[in-house]
Amino acid sequence: MAFIAGLGVGFVLGTRAGRERYEQMRKMTRKAADSPAVQQAAGAIQAQAAGLVKTTKGKLADQVPKIADSARSKAGSARSKAGSARSKVGSTLHDHGAGARNTHARPASDGNSGRRTPAPGSPGGTPG
Repeated sequence: MAFIAGLGVGFVLGTRAGRERYEQMRKMTRKAADSPAVQQAAGAIQAQAAGLVKTTKGKLADQVPKIADSARSKAGSARSKAGSARSKVGSTLHDHGAGARNTHARPASDGNSGRRTPAPGSPGGTPG
């Protein structure tokens, strides 16, 4: 019972001391914030930040069109390369008759001489 009473007294005293210390720190902070030196420093920092934002904004405004033009030219180059590759593949497939049977005198690599065999498990194919 004495332990619990001591715990309660310690809590109350600690709470009061904590509250007093909190109030003391709050008053010091308010006093510092209201000080003319701190107000002047805060104004200077704010002015520097505004100047930095303005400078950065101007630099970005100058750079964005250049970056956009660069991106457009790279995209155009990529489209051109893709179109060139597409036409080469198309002409190669057309020249070689894509999908056609092997009509050369040599047998196909699978030994079927151009004949197609059904896939396993399909109608007419081997059971899968």
